[in-house]
Amino acid sequence: MRRPDELVDGAAHALSTRLAGGLTRRSFLGRMGGAVLALTGGAAVAAAVRPEESEAFHLCGHIWTTGSCPSPMGWPRIDRQGYPLRPGDGRPIDNLGRLVNAEGFAIDSAGERLVGPDGEPLPRAPRTRLCEEWIKERYGLNSHTQGSWYRCCGNQIRKLVDCCSRSTRRINGDASLVGYCWNGNRVFCVMYYDSGLSC
Repeated sequence: MRRPDELVDGAAHALSTRLAGGLTRRSFLGRMGGAVLALTGGAAVAAAVRPEESEAFHLCGHIWTTGSCPSPMGWPRIDRQGYPLRPGDGRPIDNLGRLVNAEGFAIDSAGERLVGPDGEPLPRAPRTRLCEEWIKERYGLNSHTQGSWYRCCGNQIRKLVDCCSRSTRRINGDASLVGYCWNGNRVFCVMYYDSGLSC
């Protein structure tokens, strides 16, 4: 016999899967928000999405949508070409999360090359694009940076970026959304780029 919480979780998963199929991000959000309000009531929804408690707000108002792409430091901050940056200051990092110089060598905060136990400078580690290379390596998907939209975050324009693939499942494990992808692709995970432009 299934527990009541398992029945609710199963019903919620079935609902989100039915709602997500073939919908755009905007129509999905509208229908999902209405369904959740109908099922739980406004107070429960407000409590469920408090910024300090919910990963849903991790990309500046990015709610009821797809989770972050994997990244060396957790937050999927990228540069213009889709390579990983350190979230706090936007400095380039390699796939191990280490700061790197223009040549790709690991450095300390002062810009000096890191050395190993033998005193020799450490070799380069890979630095690959989060969407096109990390997703293919980790999930076996051919993915592409396609859609984007913008928010004002910390007084600057933040570009939220979709990593799209043909998978009908997104990184969350449930049904993927059409979102802002094209050519039959769907949103698999999301990243962000801080433009430095005031808003």
